Amino acid sequence: MSTLKDRLTADMRSALKARDELTTSTLRMALAAVGTAEVAGKAKRELTDDEVLVVLTKEAKKRREAATAFADAGRAEQAAKETAEGEVLDRYLPKQLSDAELTELVSGALAAGGFTGKAQMGPAMKAAQAAVAGQAEGGRVAAEVRRQLGL
Repeated sequence: MSTLKDRLTADMRSALKARDELTTSTLRMALAAVGTAEVAGKAKRELTDDEVLVVLTKEAKKRREAATAFADAGRAEQAAKETAEGEVLDRYLPKQLSDAELTELVSGALAAGGFTGKAQMGPAMKAAQAAVAGQAEGGRVAAEVRRQLGL
């Protein structure tokens, strides 16, 4: 079992004992998503910490999008709940890069690969994502790559 999954399980048990309903339900949901990812495909397998991080990142993104949708629909209570769940998941994700750090990493990746034009957007994104290594959302990375390529 991965150490991150172990940490999620231990934290969920602690939250359960402390009667922290928000943390308990959020971590149960996250562990269920990890379990679903483990059985996806032809055979069940253990996820690595990196794969668990990918699952948690997707779940956190879902919470942010749901909070925005609820807020736009005037459902402040649901939006607050989704935001709180996202904050619980953020405890397990790597610290996000600042805009300056993101700009620096993307420019370094583009310079190393010699990417200059619109036709090279795909390979440029792949290089930039590898450089960022999950420390920024894909949308932010894509926007920065487009800006630096002049698109």
